[in-house]
Amino acid sequence: MNAVLVLIALATVGTAVAAMSRRNLLHSVLLLTGSWAGVAAFYLWAGAEFVAFAQVLIYVGAISMALLFAVLLTRRSRVDLEPGPASRGRALYAILAGGAVAGVLLSAVSRGPLAAARSPTPAVTVSQLGNQLMGPYAATLLVVGVLLTVALIGAVVLAAGGGPDKPGGAS
Repeated sequence: MNAVLVLIALATVGTAVAAMSRRNLLHSVLLLTGSWAGVAAFYLWAGAEFVAFAQVLIYVGAISMALLFAVLLTRRSRVDLEPGPASRGRALYAILAGGAVAGVLLSAVSRGPLAAARSPTPAVTVSQLGNQLMGPYAATLLVVGVLLTVALIGAVVLAAGGGPDKPGGAS
């Protein structure tokens, strides 16, 4: 196995595990962003530059910012976040379920067509792929971008404002 691939995998999985183990949501989101950057590094290692750059733009850029806004605008008090006996039991079940899912995935990948020899793939440049994706769908992507921006602004207004009897709320 390639040493670079092992380093990328360790960094990606390490930041993902650290994100799951943190109690501070802000730290978890930042570590999750690092994990997404590790996935982009894997795509670069695999030679899929366009997918890597899309990963950086979409996940590392846009989705991580949306998550940061969501965490910062919907802060709960520390009393709500204290673990109890029920949350420790749920953590045990989550670890067991995660192990079962990982086992099924490893079994499927090791026996599936991915384990067999790969056929040669057609050579498509990043420029050709970008032109195919962005050419006819540029207007649609702009409309979706505006719609998502309006939805994010609406979420900020709803989260920042109180109820009808609180200042700043809807009347």
